[in-house]
Amino acid sequence: MKRSKRLQRLQRPESLLDHIRQFLTPRVWKQARQAAPGRRQHPRWDLQPLVLILLAMTWAAGDSQPERFAMARGFYVASRSARRRPGRTLQGLQKALARLPMRPLRALAAGVRHEIRRRYAERLTVDGFEPMGCDGSRIECPRAAELERRLRPAGKDDSAPTLWVTAMVHLGTGLLWSWQLGPGTADERAHLRRLLGTLAPAALVVADAAFMGYELASAIVAGGRSFLLRVSSKTYLYTAEGAELSSWSEGPVYYWPVKVREAGRPPLACRLIRVAARGRAKHDVWLLTDVLDPRRLSAATAATFYRWRWKNEGMFRTYKRTLSKFKLWSRTVRLARREAEVSLLATQLLLAHADLALRPAGSQGRPAISPRKVLVAIRRELSGVAKGAGGDYRRRLEGCRAESRDQKSAKASREWPRRQPHKPPGPPVLQPLTEELKAMLREHLYAA
Repeated sequence: MKRSKRLQRLQRPESLLDHIRQFLTPRVWKQARQAAPGRRQHPRWDLQPLVLILLAMTWAAGDSQPERFAMARGFYVASRSARRRPGRTLQGLQKALARLPMRPLRALAAGVRHEIRRRYAERLTVDGFEPMGCDGSRIECPRAAELERRLRPAGKDDSAPTLWVTAMVHLGTGLLWSWQLGPGTADERAHLRRLLGTLAPAALVVADAAFMGYELASAIVAGGRSFLLRVSSKTYLYTAEGAELSSWSEGPVYYWPVKVREAGRPPLACRLIRVAARGRAKHDVWLLTDVLDPRRLSAATAATFYRWRWKNEGMFRTYKRTLSKFKLWSRTVRLARREAEVSLLATQLLLAHADLALRPAGSQGRPAISPRKVLVAIRRELSGVAKGAGGDYRRRLEGCRAESRDQKSAKASREWPRRQPHKPPGPPVLQPLTEELKAMLREHLYAA
């Protein structure tokens, strides 16, 4: 009887916990516990209550951490009344979190990714690819002595200590997929290389010109994935015959930097696509991809995928503004990294459970949910359950659909003071292959 009720809750979830259990399944919890063996049995701050209360603290309303902790703990105790109660103090939770290794948290994130893939299945594929956008952002930390000593200033002089998060977002649905944390001075291209293992073979990595580089592009191709990267005037490309940028539409090119040639490494055969400016856009966009067949990836589809990159920005806006994570609370590096890890998992679960419930099967492009409305519904559920009056979460979730409207005005209403004006990347430099380079190219092709 208990098993049938559990299956019914998973097939048609009603409460907030039922929706979250679709991704934090017993198998996922088991994998996370196995990632950190040797811990004492049945502690007051076990992995499950610790993570669930931290997730609820990320979603809860409140001007201080103690206020959010009281709300999150009350929700957990009311909804899991048959379980042993966790500790009563925020200090106890922080000590337990500091003792927790990062491996269980990463195992949880990997398990949630697996459940997202299992539940979304073919809905992740768009025109034969799984388009994955990549971008990075800094998260400010308190000016605590340890953080200032161990996290070097990034950006402006005397700036606050920061963490850098590089995130992969599925561009068809806008779901946060995977992420990598580092100090504010971290290399986002190195982060992306570590994240390649979280992607399927059908993944198409879509990123801006900051990610352009031979090592990264080679790593993506060697891993069996594909890339669609914006190029700038810093990128030198070679053509078999002379070509003019003014008349270029799309065509084959070779990416072969000088240092790569001197090291005896082969060029990358790519296709350069020009997306002409239209509407309010004033500059053309130049895209480089290793997908050489236009029938597999047309220029129009490539332009659509790159235009969907705004979902990366939308995800960071949800994380930093909607969930108020533009600045972390923790005052040590150990706690700050764990707070960021759990809060990103909370963002992923917020987007995934609502999108799965509201997005029509097979729909792509426009967002199905309003993250702000979902957060309000979650906060009502947290408060109601903590006071013994929760319920109707699924009905409230039905009202969290995003408004369908087209952007008709400028995204920025005015120029902000002290902000550097944005300078879009210029076109790449096209050069014809010399006879010497053609001979070197033939040697590499013969060796291959």
